[in-house]
Amino acid sequence: MKIEFIGPAVIAPDGGVFYSATLDGQPLTCHFSYEVLEDVDPETVLGDPLVHFSKHQLKLLSVAEQKILNGHAHASQIQIFSNDLPND
Repeated sequence: MKIEFIGPAVIAPDGGVFYSATLDGQPLTCHFSYEVLEDVDPETVLGDPLVHFSKHQLKLLSVAEQKILNGHAHASQIQIFSNDLPND
């Protein structure tokens, strides 16, 4: 299984972020919900979702990668929510 995160990050209709990827050469859209952006850093007030995503991009893409590896990508899309964040 080959995963490539290619971007760019764009605002999703729910105020979250879409980030393009490929899975075995096929397009895959990663949708990071507004709530996961809020909860990835609870000490920070969410301002611009794209800036916030950029600040936490490595952690968020790691969560997306784990969900993909666990087989949760469907219909060329994967959804990442707060409950997908690791309990640090």
